[in-house]
Amino acid sequence: MYIYGIINEYLRNGHGGILATVIKRTGSAPRDVGTKMFMGDDGKVFGTIGGGRVEAEVREETQLIMNKGVTKVLCVYTDTQITEDQEMTCGGDLEVLLEPVTRGQLDVYQGIEAFGKSRRRGLVITKFRNHGLTKSLVDRDMKTIGDTLAEEMMEFSETLFHEKKLTVMDGVLIDPIQLAFPLYLFGAGHVSRYVSMIAKIAEFDVTVIDDREQYANRERFPDADVIIAGDFQDAFGYLDFTGNEYVVIVSRSHETDEAYLHKALLKPSKYIGMIGSKRKVKAIFDHLKEKGFTDTDMERVHSPIGIPIDAETPQEIAVSIVAELIQARAGT
Repeated sequence: MYIYGIINEYLRNGHGGILATVIKRTGSAPRDVGTKMFMGDDGKVFGTIGGGRVEAEVREETQLIMNKGVTKVLCVYTDTQITEDQEMTCGGDLEVLLEPVTRGQLDVYQGIEAFGKSRRRGLVITKFRNHGLTKSLVDRDMKTIGDTLAEEMMEFSETLFHEKKLTVMDGVLIDPIQLAFPLYLFGAGHVSRYVSMIAKIAEFDVTVIDDREQYANRERFPDADVIIAGDFQDAFGYLDFTGNEYVVIVSRSHETDEAYLHKALLKPSKYIGMIGSKRKVKAIFDHLKEKGFTDTDMERVHSPIGIPIDAETPQEIAVSIVAELIQARAGT
């Protein structure tokens, strides 16, 4: 839902951009089908479709069609060969749909974000045949927001509500809104790398946040859905907090852990965990209480983090943390 939150912010402020979606993947291409990246009309980029030279080529093409109302499917090869797909078939390692995001679609994008926050099932149906574009959001009762759909498309869509992956056929993309389990992982050190890897396997949507670009990058976190390399104050402004989020704080110092925890306690969430010894945790809790937080606030925090399995290595600590996340998700 991170990308859709950003898109809605742009649209509400009278701006737009280009949404890139991986619609086909073969071989060793870096990101899976359904991965999304948004480039605003101010040139800022949110999300990633894999980084490296492949993404650089897609970004360049996105800039070329910005504000032109053009829809394209690009065929991208891992050697960075790139072509425009005129017939919707090309055989590249990645096929990437580039679609304009305009204010006329605001109701659809707001609906997508609202569905995600309220954990309602829905389908986003994008028709891009012949380089035109229509976009619709359909709920479980087959009510439609956005462009009207033909009856046969409605009937077909009804069979896809419990699919987890998008479906692409004959110039139509049918993308289920996932019942997401957002994990915000503050800190990009050794433990975080393994938490990200294991949490992704456990079907969490992983966002990594760290102010050090040399740590918060795609090379270190190939499985993360979103990587934010920048000031955490800005990150808290972008991230959704609806009460369904999982927050893990494993940063580089007591000071940054406390700063992250301070901000997290001001937001609703499903789970907050912070790494640290009992002595460190007590010191941080006492300091936050001096700033006005209560014992009830502190009871929200799982710290020391993770289930007790005598973990020592970063890998073992990550297993312990994700096990506790799964336990919290199950409500046990």
